[in-house]
Amino acid sequence: MTLPTSGAISMSQVNTELGLSSTATIGLNDAAVRTLAGVPSGAISMSNLYGKSNNTKPNQRAIFGFGSGGAGYTSIFNLVSSTGVVSSDSVVGIDGRDGIAAAGYGGDKAIFGFGQADGPIYLSETNLVSNTGVVAGDTAGVGTPRNYAAGAGYGGDKAIIGYGVNVYLISGYYGSMTNLVSNTGVVAGDTAGVGTGRTVAAAGYGLDKAIFAFGYPGGADYTNVTNLVSNTGVVAGNVTSAGSNKAGNPGAGYGIDKAIFGYGNNLGGVIAITNLVSNTGVVASDTGVAGTARYDLAAAGYAGDKAIFGYGLVNGPTLYSITNLVSNTGVVASDTAGVGTARTRLAAASFSS
Repeated sequence: MTLPTSGAISMSQVNTELGLSSTATIGLNDAAVRTLAGVPSGAISMSNLYGKSNNTKPNQRAIFGFGSGGAGYTSIFNLVSSTGVVSSDSVVGIDGRDGIAAAGYGGDKAIFGFGQADGPIYLSETNLVSNTGVVAGDTAGVGTPRNYAAGAGYGGDKAIIGYGVNVYLISGYYGSMTNLVSNTGVVAGDTAGVGTGRTVAAAGYGLDKAIFAFGYPGGADYTNVTNLVSNTGVVAGNVTSAGSNKAGNPGAGYGIDKAIFGYGNNLGGVIAITNLVSNTGVVASDTGVAGTARYDLAAAGYAGDKAIFGYGLVNGPTLYSITNLVSNTGVVASDTAGVGTARTRLAAASFSS
């Protein structure tokens, strides 16, 4: 479970979250309460407990979904077990699309949203994923239709989807608007953009925050700017990261409170590079990693503290269904033989408690 994100919190709720009797004697200065609140010393209040969970390894499973391949836009899904094993294809009778965003929400569920379908038609519709991995039908879109947006969880049980591309955007081809997702999967209207409009990647970090990073803003080069998202969903301005300029490099959480961005492409071509993100949102410099260089793949956390990269594209074009597991220390393994339909411009998210 997760403590409320607003309003009153009782000490009996805190006891329950900590696995204690609801009537046990407890105080804000108790070590277990400070650990739960993430306030090891100094002033502490009940508001520090908003949205906090004693489950240090949530989101045991993941799901890859949508994308495009040899047969065009798909609504194919592949579940990832808590041991990192990818299932065979499951096809859901909903709109196939690519360039889609995904994120976990509600502590144990996920959402896919936005993207592009045949036409090209830009969409803002969403599909909720239950905590057992069942994908729901299309929900009418809210917000600006676009593709190449990205999503991540924040605040312990909510999500944010932001940035992206739409040739019909009044403000320009590359957008920086965001849409918040409640802990029940309801998508809010556009929030005015902050930072550089671009294609983008995103991941959660620090247990309750998120980061948008890298991408293509149009013009002659890619970018390495990042935008941090607070635990209340507020997006900060541009920060230049230590990583090189690139795009098509998805992000995922690992190690419980950190994140990783990996693979992608830049002006030099397709790359096998990762950038680790600390639990304070600091992006590390490039690290060369194992696995096939490719871009427009997807990534998500699983097993509570690990991650997986999967699928993707190399110019040619060659589509892949291979995956690469990421340890809880951010080490990327070599290729695992692909399962399911090879495709690109898909998305992935964590789910299940």
